[in-house]
Amino acid sequence: MEGFSGPELLEQFQPRLEAAHPALIDFFAVQRAALPDLIYGSIDVRDAGWKVAAVDANAFPAGFNNIGSRGRRDLSQCLVAWVDREHPEAEHIHIWPESHTRNPGYVENLRVLSRMLSQKGRSVTIGSPELAGHAALEGHEGELVLSAVSLTAGGISVESATPDLLLLNNDLTSGPLTGLGDLPVTPPQGMGWHRRRKSTHFRAAQPFIDEAAEIIGIDPWLLGTHWIVSEDKCLERETCLIELAAEVDECFGHIRGKYAEHGITGEPVMFVKNDSGTYGLGIIEIGSGEELLELSNRRLNRLTYGKGGQDAEDFLLQEGVPTALRWADSVVEPCMYGAGGRVCAWFYRTNDRKGVMANLNSPSSRFHAPEDLEGDADAATILARADGWHGLVAELALLGMAAEMVELSE
Repeated sequence: MEGFSGPELLEQFQPRLEAAHPALIDFFAVQRAALPDLIYGSIDVRDAGWKVAAVDANAFPAGFNNIGSRGRRDLSQCLVAWVDREHPEAEHIHIWPESHTRNPGYVENLRVLSRMLSQKGRSVTIGSPELAGHAALEGHEGELVLSAVSLTAGGISVESATPDLLLLNNDLTSGPLTGLGDLPVTPPQGMGWHRRRKSTHFRAAQPFIDEAAEIIGIDPWLLGTHWIVSEDKCLERETCLIELAAEVDECFGHIRGKYAEHGITGEPVMFVKNDSGTYGLGIIEIGSGEELLELSNRRLNRLTYGKGGQDAEDFLLQEGVPTALRWADSVVEPCMYGAGGRVCAWFYRTNDRKGVMANLNSPSSRFHAPEDLEGDADAATILARADGWHGLVAELALLGMAAEMVELSE
């Protein structure tokens, strides 16, 4: 792997993972019974060969159109089962989307999500007051018809009817929706970026990672990332920035210690991310506290820019996990999709222009279903880990999201 070398710890510890499988099933069953049931979520996973980690967890996932036909079938069954279980009376589901009128990929995401939910006679509509000027949106497969949505004194009206369940596919960066009346909303609005923080997720997920690692008999660092958070516009104040740089160097010291402990060579990096951000905006890679101090105003401005022009105030500084996965001359990152707290489908984000440590959430990346990799000997390890290490850290992240839901709904 470019710039890094280390033992194949995931392969070495595979027998431990398999031996721990019954205990892990019991562990997940106990934890899920004590937590709310998430309708959906997506998890970005990085596999370095020596460690595997969920590096991002999305409560309002897009990208359903990137899932292959087999994954769509399985995920549809999981989504419908969730609705049957949580809202059995719901016959009309309304999807409240983002306002991406010029993003055909996002339009296809909505089309696929709608189809997956349109089972057992349920009707699914899509729209919001912000899209009132559009009767349809243009996607790669043609037009996607929108429904007229209005908010009245009695709540939400969709084509003069009241839906039974509102499904948010909007991350609420600008704030919560109002005027919905007593309509059930999922995921809860508290999971929106107006309130949620990336650091909240990683803090909530860590106890589950620790317990799973103990069950398997491995170092918890092998199942997660090291991180710290900077709050209150620290990057705009020199004295605070100096203190933060010292904390960053402490983090690098911790990571280098783990590298030495596990026989890994290479220079670690950290990613500085908008703690309440999304879509990969505002991400910078650094290799030391000094690099943080030397960031130009231009790069700092890029860092503080968020979705919708929202300025970032808090930042997550997270250990970078290089990807050892390669296929067809591209680096690879698994993207896992869950429903009801379980991984039901996934695809692979690939990029032939990026390095092993790069953020792959970029326009140059491509998407491949597992079916695309099947039959290729070079992809055997990637596919084998989907139900193993990759699925494990993704489902631990889903537990973390469920724990977040409890905290943010209080």
